[in-house]
Formats: sequence, C-alpha cells, structure tokens
Amino acid sequence: MGIDRRKFIKASGLAALGLVSAAPVRLFGQHDSNMVDTTTPASPPSDGKPLVGNRWAMIVDLKKCLHEEGCTDCVAACHLTHNVPKFDNPKDEIKWIWKEGFHGAFHELGHKHLEEHILHSHVPVMCNHCDSPPCVKVCPTQATWKREQDGIVMMDWHRCIGCRYCMAACPYGSRSFNWRDPRPHIDKIDPNFPTRERGVVEKCTFCDERLAVGKLPSCVEACKAKALVFGDLEDAESEVRALLAEHYTIRRKPGLGTNPEIYYIV
Repeated sequence: MGIDRRKFIKASGLAALGLVSAAPVRLFGQHDSNMVDTTTPASPPSDGKPLVGNRWAMIVDLKKCLHEEGCTDCVAACHLTHNVPKFDNPKDEIKWIWKEGFHGAFHELGHKHLEEHILHSHVPVMCNHCDSPPCVKVCPTQATWKREQDGIVMMDWHRCIGCRYCMAACPYGSRSFNWRDPRPHIDKIDPNFPTRERGVVEKCTFCDERLAVGKLPSCVEACKAKALVFGDLEDAESEVRALLAEHYTIRRKPGLGTNPEIYYIV
C-alpha cells in the first residue's frame, strides 16, 4: 500500500502550526489486514497540542540504558512506528536507531578508566540532528533540510532522488538507502506513517509527526529505564538542561564541528 509522502509532509507541517488538532490516523491511508492495531494507544493521552521547542535535543543516560542487557525496546518502537523494513541481507539494512559498540560510536573518546560495562557495551545511536549538518549542504534537491523553528534535520522522501550525497557526507552513518522495495519487508504497517520506496534515503526525524500532536518520540516513550530524555535546549528549565548541568556528557565525533544534539551521560 502506498501512502503519498507529500501529503504526509504537508499534514505534519499543518499540525506543527497548530492548524490540525485531531489525530492524523485517517489522513494517510486505509487499513488493511497487515496494519498495526491502533485501538490501544501507544502513548498516554495528550491534548493534541504540538510540542514546541526552539532546539530539540536528546540525552542518553548510558548507566540507565545498560541496566538491562540486550534491551532494544527503543529500536523496536521506532522501527514499528515508522514502517522500517527488515531485510535478511545486512547490506540492505535500514536503520533509524540502532545499537553500536561503544568503541565504534566513540572511538576517540573512550579511556581505560571508564566503567568496564560501558566500554564493552552497545549503545543506541541515531541521526544526531547536528547544528551544522553536512548532509543538508550537499543535498541537490533540498530533500533534507534543517527545520528553522526547532533544528530538526528533516527528510522529504518525495524530493529525494537517491543520489546518496547525504549518506557520503554524514559522518555517523545515520542514513540508509532503499536498494529494494521496502514495503514487502514490513511485518506490520503503521497506517499513521507513510512507507517509502526503492531508491530513496531515510533516517530518524526526531518523530516530528508525533511532536506535532503532542507526543514524545517513540523511542523515548518505549524506554522502560527512562534512559532517553528529549527536550528543548533553549529552555533553561527543561530536563535536558538540568541533566547537562548535573552530568558529564559526551557527543559523537565532536572534532568534526557538526555539533550533534544527542548527548550521552557516561
């Protein structure tokens, strides 16, 4: 089943502006037998008002995250919410959020005095929604751009021509390319979100579609350990600012000057 991506982007924008307050379930398509059961809400009831921030960021508390070994609830929730396909061949893998070895994620930052279970762990990684995103600068069609009002690095899959310049420019490997039609490889289709097609790049968008209706990103909501915290960096009273003030944090590849907005408490 195809869902028109341009309609989706337009509807998300309207909702972000507060022009759409109803749940967007019916805007994007019809149910079929392969769709996710949405009769049980995945999140606490919200008033439907958009979450507004001037600079969204996320903090990952690795000590909480690693409390339950092998947990991938955040990955499962994200990929279910966004119709991320699962291919048998690793070369075709599509990733929005995934686990990566600590040394692979922070190979220039680790040291022997860090706690052993962190040094040898696998940590959640995703698009860093950089302040200076190199992917935006190289996109010839403006299919990827940094949203002015809140800093989210967005994707318009309808505009993507599959040149993959953004993939080459991203130093974090946070973008995936659909070499094959992803739709037959989605176990349960979420009708709230458009599926993609062969020949386009995709990635995490900080759940902009959920923020537009007053919900937190699905990975944050799914984390039982409350290890993922999402908030507005420009709000001095926000939880993310409090955590940054209280804890030592690291970011991926800070020397590149991209200024990632994903922070890790170690």
